[in-house]
Amino acid sequence: MTEENQNAGQDDPVTPDKGWGMLHFRKQYIVAAHILMFSLSLLMAFFFLNNMQYSSDWFWFQYLKLLPFFVIIKLLIFGMYKQYQGWWRYVGITDLLAIVKASLISTLIIVILWFGLLAAEPLRKYMLEFTTFSQAVFILDMFATIVLMGGLRMAVRLYHEEFHTEQAGKLKRFLIVGAGNAGESLLRELHRMPIEQYDVIGFIDDDPAKRGVNIHGIPVLGNVDELPTVCKEKNIEEIAIAMPSATAKQLRKVVQLCEGAKVRFRTVPSIADIASGRFRVSQIRDVEINDLLGREAVQLELSTIGELLDGKVILVTGAGGSIGSEMCRQVCHFQPQMLLLVEQAENSLFFIERELRRSFPQVAMEAIICDITDKRRVEQIFEKFHPQVVIHAAAHKHVPLMELNPGEAIKNNIIGTKTVADASDKFGAESFVMISTDKAVNPTSIMGSTKRISELYIQDLDRTSNTSFVTVRFGNVLGSNGSVVPIFKNQIAAGGPVTVTHPEMRRYFMTIPEASQLVLQAATMGNGGEIFVLDMGEPVKIVDLAKELITLSGFRPGEDIEIVFSGTRPGEKLFEELSIKGEDMVLTKHPKISVWQKNTPLNREALLAKINNLVSIADLQNHKQIVGAIKEIVPEYIGDKVNGNNN
Repeated sequence: MTEENQNAGQDDPVTPDKGWGMLHFRKQYIVAAHILMFSLSLLMAFFFLNNMQYSSDWFWFQYLKLLPFFVIIKLLIFGMYKQYQGWWRYVGITDLLAIVKASLISTLIIVILWFGLLAAEPLRKYMLEFTTFSQAVFILDMFATIVLMGGLRMAVRLYHEEFHTEQAGKLKRFLIVGAGNAGESLLRELHRMPIEQYDVIGFIDDDPAKRGVNIHGIPVLGNVDELPTVCKEKNIEEIAIAMPSATAKQLRKVVQLCEGAKVRFRTVPSIADIASGRFRVSQIRDVEINDLLGREAVQLELSTIGELLDGKVILVTGAGGSIGSEMCRQVCHFQPQMLLLVEQAENSLFFIERELRRSFPQVAMEAIICDITDKRRVEQIFEKFHPQVVIHAAAHKHVPLMELNPGEAIKNNIIGTKTVADASDKFGAESFVMISTDKAVNPTSIMGSTKRISELYIQDLDRTSNTSFVTVRFGNVLGSNGSVVPIFKNQIAAGGPVTVTHPEMRRYFMTIPEASQLVLQAATMGNGGEIFVLDMGEPVKIVDLAKELITLSGFRPGEDIEIVFSGTRPGEKLFEELSIKGEDMVLTKHPKISVWQKNTPLNREALLAKINNLVSIADLQNHKQIVGAIKEIVPEYIGDKVNGNNN
């Protein structure tokens, strides 16, 4: 949909030579229309009162003399009810109710003033001309006013909806799932679109009482189980799921029932988005994979996060990455004194800085190119800006690539973390939050083990530092750079096949905003040294994720788009270990955050000696040597056994 169609409630664009003059004098035209309708309503009242017979007696000596009295009072009362504002093309029940109220109040005031005038001695002689006047004209005039004013507005709306729309080529045959308030609102808004795009064929609803019912002339054709049959019989080309409060299970059922029908699925915005006024029901969007995974909205303690961030200098490493950029967006909502965007990749930094400056012009920020393994450069930044809160999101995260380049994982993930953490300690930062991964739990990969070593280092540093060092662990995030969702989408767009490593491969998923919000919430809970674990919900089979993405694209898994199993890659587990429940987990006051208690602190001198030894062999890129050095620090690392890599 175009932006113009989305903003249906705004003034319609007009060219200066065609519509500007009419809009400029719009209120005058509306007042004139009201005067005309008030005149007609009183005239109709007299006609009804006289059995539809015209007589010069009542027309000249009663109607014309009463007309100014009626019109002036009605103009004032209708003005009080703001009847000269708003767009008549969007008239609804509330507008008609306002007309009824204004007419009723007007009639009441007219009657009161009328009898007051009859009782007034100076006007008694003038009022004798109305001795034959029937007071039923008041009630007849009121009903005539309601009918005429309501009818005029409805005529304007009907004109725009039925006669003033243009067809955008061949209309798409459209089916609405959900015949409730959202479905009815969607149908009305589709009818209001200045350019007609859809031919709404019918509704689908599970309520048996609605079967066969017509809504604005459009029939309810069946229930959700009959969806594939209805799509086939009616040649449906597009489906709108008008159930803004639908659960992931309900959405998944609709998708699965139409699997392979090659019908495009779209959905209306959520209730929260509609209620906030940010979106209209007609702003339908594609059903996304996060809709089917059913992540609940995160409840945050905004006051405590505000205490952490408000008015402070915040530094985010990896600011151009998926998580780092979202952390920057979330931080900007809390009015920091300054936001420091630290990133090595210049293009990523360029785009996130532009976005943030456009979206949050009130927030001071600095875009800083920096390799976090460069100690001198990092300390220059800390000495100049003295950040109070450091959010460390920079890391190499791609498991197979880090197996092939183990030295780079060590340099970026371990040396980089150590450099930024040491600078935070040296220059007196209040808080340091490191973003870790579920792959650090009983690691089978170089990447996971380097993150575990980083966790151990900052836990040890926390014991002697005035800075509060905490770690937050979570699993995969939807749509992040290099994650399976964009890879699958690209493979589907290319016609397949979609490659899945193993039929039993499972992963935890959450949305990037959800993960970032929970990181900030966890940061407010730490006293120092904790490893927080986020609730990732239930793990998802990757092959099921692939099937749902194929279906959402309008294809049949295994027929239109093949799924190929390519085998597990170096460093991968079939199932990541990440749970907020268990003997090693302690619940916090937030239901989605727990603290991991299974800590095995090492002697500082021994830990540093082992890390230095690992760093010293990083540039050799010798997998076997690096694995041996890692196992001295992380005994639970079993990557060499899983991968069989003895290079």
